[in-house]
Amino acid sequence: MKKALVFGSFVVDLMARTPHLPKPGETVKGSIFKMGPGGKGFNQGVAAHKAGADVIMCTKLGKDAFAKVAEEAMRELNMSTENLFYSEDVETGSALIMVDEATSQNKIVVVLGACNTITDEEILSLEETIKNCDYILTQLETNVSAIYKIIELAKKNQVKVILNTAPVQDIGHDLYKSIYLITPNEVEAEILTGIEIDSLENAKKAASWFRNKGVEDVIITLGQRGVFVSSNGREEIIPAFKVDALDTTGAGDAFNGGLLAALTEGKDIWEAARFANALAALSVQKLGTTPSMPTREEIDVFLA
Repeated sequence: MKKALVFGSFVVDLMARTPHLPKPGETVKGSIFKMGPGGKGFNQGVAAHKAGADVIMCTKLGKDAFAKVAEEAMRELNMSTENLFYSEDVETGSALIMVDEATSQNKIVVVLGACNTITDEEILSLEETIKNCDYILTQLETNVSAIYKIIELAKKNQVKVILNTAPVQDIGHDLYKSIYLITPNEVEAEILTGIEIDSLENAKKAASWFRNKGVEDVIITLGQRGVFVSSNGREEIIPAFKVDALDTTGAGDAFNGGLLAALTEGKDIWEAARFANALAALSVQKLGTTPSMPTREEIDVFLA
């Protein structure tokens, strides 16, 4: 099995379920409150780890009570805490999440805190770790300077980079040349390329846009429609599994973690996308983000 580094954000999720999402100025009585580990990077790292991947998780925390949420979650899952950085003066990140019970739609406010202050020196301290990896999965939920630096180190050491473009922002065209696989959702793909992903034809055009910038393979997640995969001249949509969603928060993270796990096992991109679809389908049937990530056993049973 190949080794992977997941580099990204950690925030503590503060999640409440409500009969409907409040309008501006409205107070709504919620039914359930949960606090737990989250953040796109952390969710993806946990998803990959629970799916069986050999994963190193790297993020940055404050020195506060919320940091213990990350440390305890990692210890419970037998994940190494060796590659955690700490800020002396910035708090651990947090996210306020409201979930509509009727539709499973959500509204989220993220305060990134410490994981938005990762320094070049901290990234450089990872070089030996990076050298021993085959893949790096990262997102856009830490400071962009850190993302540039880790992608630069990956390229120098011939490590394949998977970039999940969430939360979406302009990353500068020179970065695309160092990315092996990009995984936007349909909204992010439209913002980055200017092409609305409303058909297979337009998904192909968007994939072409990324490829012209230097990206090797492209996956665009399409929600309930499944995922569009473009690799080696083959382009098609792999349908999603039909399930009753309870909470869609973190579904994209589940997909990316599953994709990474499958690729480290040597599955091709098509098998990996189907495996990742299964992981996402299982995750939306549970509440929360990190806690909703399924085990390998659950994934295998679901696919069987």
